[in-house]
Amino acid sequence: MAFQSPLTRPNSGISRTRKPSLKSKRGLALSATLAGLSVTLAGCGGTTTLNGAGASFPAAIYQRWFKDLADKGVRVNYQSVGSGAGVRQFISRTVDFAASDVPMKAEEIAKVPQGVVQIPMTAGAIAVAYNNKGCDLQLTQPQLVDVFLGKINNFNQLGCAAKPIKVVFRSDGSGTTANFTAHLAAISPSWKTEVGAGKNVKWPTGIGAKGNEGVAAQLTQVDGTIGYVEAAFVKEPLQAAAISNAAGQKLKPTLASEQEALAAIDLGPELTGSNPNPPKGYPIVTFSWIMLYKTGNGPRLEALNKVFTHSLSDEAQAMAPDLGFISLPADVLAKSRLALGSIKP
Repeated sequence: MAFQSPLTRPNSGISRTRKPSLKSKRGLALSATLAGLSVTLAGCGGTTTLNGAGASFPAAIYQRWFKDLADKGVRVNYQSVGSGAGVRQFISRTVDFAASDVPMKAEEIAKVPQGVVQIPMTAGAIAVAYNNKGCDLQLTQPQLVDVFLGKINNFNQLGCAAKPIKVVFRSDGSGTTANFTAHLAAISPSWKTEVGAGKNVKWPTGIGAKGNEGVAAQLTQVDGTIGYVEAAFVKEPLQAAAISNAAGQKLKPTLASEQEALAAIDLGPELTGSNPNPPKGYPIVTFSWIMLYKTGNGPRLEALNKVFTHSLSDEAQAMAPDLGFISLPADVLAKSRLALGSIKP
């Protein structure tokens, strides 16, 4: 199979520029996440079914990877229900794997007697997306915080024509929310004390929507909205704001700016590290993890290895930029493959 080389994404304009055919495929992928992802991979030696649930952030790339496993004898059902719901299902053992944009906490892991292996599988940026044609948002750190605190409530306070701002946030337990609010807490003592960070927070202003796809749909349908989504969900009429990093540079989420920030994250020995305010590049980037049981996988072990060996292959990772994600750095990829090899029957 031949794979296209990653697209070049400039440091201006909306966060992703794609060929029409890729945009069409991306649209189909996002639509599929609305009802969950179910991909049949029939093999001549019988079919094993795996069930997974969790983050909407990486759902589109997972769908692509699962679909490309044709003839491997595995059927993968992935429900894009949010990181929080995915982890809860994983703890209750109603799925074979979970996906989350935030690693499981020690108290959550303690509830899983089989043990947990958390594997970085992909990465991406969280964009500050807005619907206001003709407005080019360039936000300082204080402005970004004040928008989501409700203190800035009109675009004319940000240098654009007068129009009320309507904030949209995630209503479900979300790793995207956890990473976005962690950034706000890292750059603002006021946000840290008044709102805090986590998969669920009490938002000072705005309306909620479920999943990255739900937030993107709300933003698209309502003029004057602003919210946060995985950068691959930013499609016309939406734009991605440029936001300031720790060095004071105002950057939009592009492949180059995302990779620069991602390189500053030290995952540590457990492969679960993060940096809510990296010193360089676009400042809101995150890895996304697959959670597997360390033991107790039984006859599903072979199927799990097939699925995620493919996801961690050079060929699968090369697809990430065209789908709006970041290919794992070589050192992270090597560690993820070792971690996959540690799961047992």
